[in-house]
Amino acid sequence: MASGFFAILDDIAALMDDVAVTAKIATKKTAGILGDDLAVNAEKSTGFVSNREIPVLWAITKGSFINKLIIVPVTILLNVFLPSAIIVILIIGGFYLAFEGVEKIAEYFFHKKKPEKKLTVEVLKQDPELEKVKIKSAITTDFILSVEIVIIALSTVLDKSLSVQILTLSVVSILATVGVYGIVALIVRMDDFGYSLIKGSNNKGLFNAVGLLLVKSLPIVIRILAVVGTIALLLVSGGIFAHNIEFLHHILPNWPTMLKEFVLGIVGGIIALVSIAIVKKIISLFKK
Repeated sequence: MASGFFAILDDIAALMDDVAVTAKIATKKTAGILGDDLAVNAEKSTGFVSNREIPVLWAITKGSFINKLIIVPVTILLNVFLPSAIIVILIIGGFYLAFEGVEKIAEYFFHKKKPEKKLTVEVLKQDPELEKVKIKSAITTDFILSVEIVIIALSTVLDKSLSVQILTLSVVSILATVGVYGIVALIVRMDDFGYSLIKGSNNKGLFNAVGLLLVKSLPIVIRILAVVGTIALLLVSGGIFAHNIEFLHHILPNWPTMLKEFVLGIVGGIIALVSIAIVKKIISLFKK
């Protein structure tokens, strides 16, 4: 009896070891999308009045957990009963990410973006739906990115047992959500912590200097994350194309992998951007 109990414990320990190894590999594979997820949500969680930043971020975090509660079992079921759909979804998602990346670049060079209105207490009182709109937008973007994260994580454990696949995807999903939104929380509170240091130091000394640095650094950090996130979008989408489309897998064999994936991401994004523009044009013609 005792030997059977210890055998079960040994099996559980072996399973946890496998999950730890596969989760580590899967997390590395999804690092690019996690970087973009971080950049996007840091951007979407700023611009609120100070006392609304954490409630808004918590609402987005809860939405992210719900997204993954839906995505993980659906992905597992598709992989068991219709595995070919995984590749199709992955490639479609790759085009979406490439489109997002190229669209950001196009907007930067060809369209002047109007400064976003800060959601102050007065603005929220006049139109409380603004906050809900931003939260919904962030959760929708998180859903798309979560699909990519889960599918890419699954691709690293396709040769493993079903139990290892389920546990690995669950671990990666939890780590991704807690890690991304935990860092976002620190970022969006940088300026408030800086103001606290300035206030406590009576506007002088080392703490005052650190506080000023934190306050001035926040917009710079957001801009850097936006750039890094855009590059990550293109690299991840290019990697999806290169690894899942046979022709592209063998093209440009002498190019560095990162450069090849970046170029494929840009090309895929341009194709998606032009296609969407054509569809919009056709729809507008039919409406006339």
